[in-house]
Amino acid sequence: MRSRRRPGASARHRIRLRHLTLIAKPWLLPVMALTVLVLGGALGYRITEGWDWGDCLWMVLITISTIGYGEVEPLSQAGRLVTVLIIAGGLLVVQLSIQRVLGLSESGYFRQVRELRFRRMLRRMHNHVILCGYGRIGREIGEQLRRDQVPVLVVELDPARKAAAEQCGLKVLQADATLDETLLEAGLHRCRSLVAALPSNAANLYVILSARGLEKTCRLIARADSEEAAAKLELAGASVVVSPYVAGGRMMAATALRPLAVDFVDLLAGSDCEIEEFRLSKDPLVMSHLAGRSLADLDLARRTGAMVLAIRENTTLTANPSGAMTLAPGQMLVVMGSQQQLQDLRRILGDGVDAVETMSGISTSN
Repeated sequence: MRSRRRPGASARHRIRLRHLTLIAKPWLLPVMALTVLVLGGALGYRITEGWDWGDCLWMVLITISTIGYGEVEPLSQAGRLVTVLIIAGGLLVVQLSIQRVLGLSESGYFRQVRELRFRRMLRRMHNHVILCGYGRIGREIGEQLRRDQVPVLVVELDPARKAAAEQCGLKVLQADATLDETLLEAGLHRCRSLVAALPSNAANLYVILSARGLEKTCRLIARADSEEAAAKLELAGASVVVSPYVAGGRMMAATALRPLAVDFVDLLAGSDCEIEEFRLSKDPLVMSHLAGRSLADLDLARRTGAMVLAIRENTTLTANPSGAMTLAPGQMLVVMGSQQQLQDLRRILGDGVDAVETMSGISTSN
């Protein structure tokens, strides 16, 4: 796998300086010309009329701007000559500025400025979801994440799909998602998860390989159209592989057999409740304050308001555990509650929690 070194502070400073130079350089000549005109005109009034610098600069300002408030004091012949030169110089500066603006528009300068502004925004994004591909599957994923108010960055190369994502209010990076540089620019090291929803299995495989090589701990979700592709994506490092056809078939079967359960999951997705898995540490010393204690002893429901839905130990899953159920190292607690309730539960469990994983895909470790 390829590895990348993250840019240091000095490198980021050089990049910002280069961007600032790119923005400011085209305006250097007009600004210098205007500065010379203002200072030269003020100096001319100072010499010919003997005014103080404030009156000189004020006279130059109203002359260049054509406001025409009137002369500070009656001008001498030499002062009128200075005024004529200032007017002529002002016309030249205005003409130069207009030509520069037209030239910048033709050269794509303003497009580059927008791109630089967009990249600065990308560098400020944290804890977001990177969605690679905005096809039919990507649109559904983006819409669901947007409804859940999860920050999303779409990586899409096709201009039409880019425009469609922007119309839906999503931020879009138009680039090839299979390239390492694109994933780094999208903030792979700062994201909560990456979803590879490109229409091609090979493209999704490239994305997963690149992302796993760059970031070992990132949660990677990939789309697959066949069992063979799913197996290869798992070998490449995908955390979860989803087949739209298999998932759709299971959902339809579940709707036919257990419609209330499916409705509950849809209702849960649109609420402020979450389901998290609390993986308890396998170290008996770390678990000393929890091991052997029952759910009734901890009284988690009353103290936090969260509900323990199930406890998984090895391959055994105990649904709706009773108060007599005791905690042990290595167990997985499946808990439902609001974000505040789940935070309170994690605080009570303390160091005994080895990792936490939510339905939304974010994973944290102690």
